[in-house]
Amino acid sequence: MPAPAALFAAIIFGIVGLAAFRHGRKTSRWKPMALGLALMVYPYFFSTPWLLYGIGVTLTAALFVFKD
Repeated sequence: MPAPAALFAAIIFGIVGLAAFRHGRKTSRWKPMALGLALMVYPYFFSTPWLLYGIGVTLTAALFVFKD
């Protein structure tokens, strides 16, 4: 069973990823779609809370830095 902090991070960044993916799909841009997909998938590979939050914040910041 994952720690509550890890579960919370997976849910929060999964929702952000879903929103980014849907926005990228609606506007036909591949960068938000790819980053949204990465945000939804990466929690399956990491279980340490500090790593989940670090990667999640980095990918979320990348949504704003690499926008078209």
